[in-house]
Amino acid sequence: MAQWTVEKKLALLRQHDEDGVPWTRLAAVSGVPARTLSRWARKYRTDPTSAGLQRHRRSDQGRPRTSPELLDAIEALALRRPEPTAAFIHRRVSDLARDRGLPAPSYSTVRAVITAIDPGLRTLAQHGDTAYRDRFELVYRRTATRPNEQWQADHTLLDVMILDKKKEQVRPWLTIVLDDYSRAIAGYTVFVGAPTAERTALALHQAINRKTNPAWPIAGLPDVLYSDHGSDFTSARLERVCLDTHIRLIHSRVGIPQGRGKIERFYGTITTELLPHLPGHIPHQTGGTPISAPTFTLEQLDAILERFIVDEYNLRPHSETHEAPASRWAASGFIPRIPASPDELDLLLLTAAATRKVQRDGIQFASTRYVSPVLAAYVGEQVTVRYNPRDVGEIRIYLGDDFLCRAIAPELAADEISLGELQSARAQRRRDLKQQLRQRRTLADALPDDTRYTPPPGTADTEPTPPAPAPTRHGLRLYATD
Repeated sequence: MAQWTVEKKLALLRQHDEDGVPWTRLAAVSGVPARTLSRWARKYRTDPTSAGLQRHRRSDQGRPRTSPELLDAIEALALRRPEPTAAFIHRRVSDLARDRGLPAPSYSTVRAVITAIDPGLRTLAQHGDTAYRDRFELVYRRTATRPNEQWQADHTLLDVMILDKKKEQVRPWLTIVLDDYSRAIAGYTVFVGAPTAERTALALHQAINRKTNPAWPIAGLPDVLYSDHGSDFTSARLERVCLDTHIRLIHSRVGIPQGRGKIERFYGTITTELLPHLPGHIPHQTGGTPISAPTFTLEQLDAILERFIVDEYNLRPHSETHEAPASRWAASGFIPRIPASPDELDLLLLTAAATRKVQRDGIQFASTRYVSPVLAAYVGEQVTVRYNPRDVGEIRIYLGDDFLCRAIAPELAADEISLGELQSARAQRRRDLKQQLRQRRTLADALPDDTRYTPPPGTADTEPTPPAPAPTRHGLRLYATD
């Protein structure tokens, strides 16, 4: 009779007490037995408050009516590793109850007891500390309050195949630098091969410097750089970069990725919204096999990623902040902290090449001649070349750790060209020349023999050829006195 509230019970009792309606008639109309109505009346007279008519719950309601000893046994068996089935636990507990003269619990009771065990306790027992931490422990989320207060940096292996310089299929890596406050991408680099401190430095170099694209305003030095414990992020080079630029470098706890959830979310966006539209995409269920033949090179993938980041991701509202990342970064009107000397930043972050000797016509690097008027005073000196692989139209020249100048390649400086594009173009040129050489040699081999100085038939000298002299015979010399 759970549907009978205190107010409805009081209404029935008033009809009996005030109007004199007999219990039998009230029972026939309401459907409540007369004995129940009489009991309600006794309770109300004993306790005239509404509490007297409330239905009291059983003290053991919600708990199985099973011996505590058997309940403990069910829970103990359920927390074993590997986890036994409910049927096995029911059989074991039934045997235990029979041996001790206790009533055996039903199968449904056993299942109810197992289900009621604390999920955290079951996870810890069955799957260990790591699974419990990932599912139940509280996570402290670092939340920045302004742009460039904190950047996150991380790598991921992209689910796509591309073609390398040898036209072989390779799977590229992507390094991202993300602003924690706005969720805007400040810089990135895509490459082939394992992540290194050099690749991280190139992504950070792009993130800090002002971009030529006005739609990509994110720049400046962050206060904090948050990364994982990868060898490239814990390298001495990156520590020196952060020390010299006054960036605080913080690493996440080993094996705990939850603190990097924001950048992992961006990787999920790339994986679900961009890569499935590219040839060579690798769905998760294919085991690393692309569903279509790759056609893009590393340079083409780089251009596609920049277009997606700048024109799509940074300009559309983020689901958590409800603002476009680029707009949120620029909305506060703050002035980003810029390196005191861009040349010093280049020294820290750009790729270092082998030393080169300054020649009278400039510096030869990557089969290209680079010139600068400043080099005239350093002919014969050994210098260090630093460059940006995305743009080899110019290189930076250092004498030791001192910046000398920027040298340009006259034939490349007008347009940006990457080192890979330059090497590919040269390799293609060599292949074209070798193809022409093979064609020319084949044509030369097919030509008739050279008979310019060969006498025509019938005009040869008709004089008899003198016979060859007979070989000299050496006999025994005789003397007259013999």
